[in-house]
Amino acid sequence: MDVDDTQAGRAAEPAEERVRQLEKEIIQAQETLAEQKRIAEDHLNRLKYLQADFDNYRKKFDREKDVIIALAEERLISDLLTTVDDLERILDASAEVVQKEGIGLLYSNFLKILENHGLKRIESVGMKFDPYYHEAFCVEVCECENDTILEEFQPGYMLKMKVIRPAKVKVAVTKSEETGG
Repeated sequence: MDVDDTQAGRAAEPAEERVRQLEKEIIQAQETLAEQKRIAEDHLNRLKYLQADFDNYRKKFDREKDVIIALAEERLISDLLTTVDDLERILDASAEVVQKEGIGLLYSNFLKILENHGLKRIESVGMKFDPYYHEAFCVEVCECENDTILEEFQPGYMLKMKVIRPAKVKVAVTKSEETGG
């Protein structure tokens, strides 16, 4: 039995050695796996940051594009206001009813198009003078309430929420304001 025990012991030694070697390989594989997981998480985080940066860039680009479009609309509509003024003068000076009706229809359609793009006329006559919306062209001493707009020389317009041309107006001044006391 001695020989058998020795042979069994020798056979057990390589098996134990093989188990230890496999355990080392398992530990190395776990360490490699942990390292690869860390690298994958690092790449995933970088990807998330890049995605967020791209989303921020796209939003900024969209905002800038909207501003450029608004400025282009403002410039176009500001230039077209001269035509609106000319049409109003023609309507006021036109004597023939048919011609006046045709020009009136053209004027109202043209103004409707501009309004669809955000143009709005600034109300003036009878309103309180507001330097943001009105430009005082002259003043008149009268019995009206101080800073009341008496006459509009040129209409003012807003494009969406921005004044693109203030109204040129005549403003009432009371006698006490005019004399300074």
